Amino acid sequence: MSLETDLLLDRRRLKRRLAFWRILAVLAICAGLAVALPLGGLPGIAAPHVVRLSVNGIITEDRTLTRAVRGLADRADVKALEVVIDSPGGSVSGGEALHDAIAAVAHKKPVVVVMGGVAASAGYMIAVPAARIFCSPATLTGSIGVLMETGEISGLLEKLGISAETLVSGPLKDQPSLTRPLSPAGHEVLQALVMDLYDQFVGMVAAGRHMDPAQVRALADGRAFTGRQALPLGLVDELGGEAEARAWLATTRGVAESLPVVDLETRSLAERLLTSRLGPGLTLSLKSLFSQSVTLDGAWALWQPFRD
Repeated sequence: MSLETDLLLDRRRLKRRLAFWRILAVLAICAGLAVALPLGGLPGIAAPHVVRLSVNGIITEDRTLTRAVRGLADRADVKALEVVIDSPGGSVSGGEALHDAIAAVAHKKPVVVVMGGVAASAGYMIAVPAARIFCSPATLTGSIGVLMETGEISGLLEKLGISAETLVSGPLKDQPSLTRPLSPAGHEVLQALVMDLYDQFVGMVAAGRHMDPAQVRALADGRAFTGRQALPLGLVDELGGEAEARAWLATTRGVAESLPVVDLETRSLAERLLTSRLGPGLTLSLKSLFSQSVTLDGAWALWQPFRD
């Protein structure tokens, strides 16, 4: 066999290998896009289905998520929204944003909530727009209230011989401060902020649960309730899980139980891989550590079971 023939054969083999790896790369990219593409990325072509929104861990403001939830209201292929909650709460702004997005969907199509082990504080806030709330007898829910907390280390700095000087444009600009105690005026102003946010929270519950605000306030001292306790108080509607929720949608809203359930996913493929590697516990800890800081938007609707 001539040298020229050998070169031609080698070139053909190389082309076949290149074609194989190119096809494999294209298939891998397509598979990655299919996994990473959020629900709603291809509007109008999906078959009728129920969307499941899972809310786990600390709730913070997530504009991508709230936009995706609001978008469900105008999608003809989405016949109902099922919100599955397992959260002790989170920031007031984050809970309010997600509450409003879910309420926008509830104005146009059935929304049902299924509570897991905990659906308290902001975790309860996002549940109230639903037409029906299901929970287990042992679910911890309620904890309607708002908190704002900060640290103050002036005593420690004094022992270390360190002084801090702050220049402010007004006496309340540095309230709260890490380096000096909260002033009476600062305490009064911050307490007023907390109470205004609390009033908003009470209003959301009263509107969503069709309760008198005074009735809500009697339950809104921050305490949590078990699902069995919450039922006669009107905070939830029925004991049960996803099966009972689907049955309710079928019998009262005409949403067939045979319709598939599609999870609403807005995280990128990289974020999902990171979450699976870290595990839910570490992910929750990191999210809480980096988001619950002393900032101007430092008001939280968060169940704190281990505090006196």
